[in-house]
Amino acid sequence: MIERVYAEDAPKPIGPYNQAIRTDGFVFCSGQVAVDPAVGKLIDGDVAAQAKLAMENLGRVLHAAGVTYQNVVKTTIFLVDMNDFATVNPVYGSFFGDVPPARSTVAVAALPLGARVEIEAIATREK
Repeated sequence: MIERVYAEDAPKPIGPYNQAIRTDGFVFCSGQVAVDPAVGKLIDGDVAAQAKLAMENLGRVLHAAGVTYQNVVKTTIFLVDMNDFATVNPVYGSFFGDVPPARSTVAVAALPLGARVEIEAIATREK
C-alpha cells in the first residue's frame, strides 16, 4: 500500500508531488528547501539559515509520517555551491544523534525558488 503523507505545518508542495510517501515500512521524503511555512516564501538567510529551516521542514514531514530524525537511514543534500559544504555540515549534523544516516551530497546547477540547499530523506518506520 502506498500512503500519502501531508504535514500541515510544512511548506506546501510547489509541483505535482507529495511531501512524503509511506510504503513497505519506509517513508520517502521529498526534498525540503528553506521555505517559511507560514508565508510560503524562501527565507532571505545565508546557507546555514537555509539548511536549518530545510531540516526543520523535513522534521515536520517526518513527524506527520509518524517517525523522527532517528528513523532516517539515508539523506541526500543538494548544494548550489559545493563551497557551502563546510557550513551546511554542522547544521545538518546537529539534527542527528550518535548514529547519523548514510548520506550523499551533490552539487547542482540550481534549486527551486533560488534556494541554496535542498535536503531529502528516507526513513524506516521500525525503531
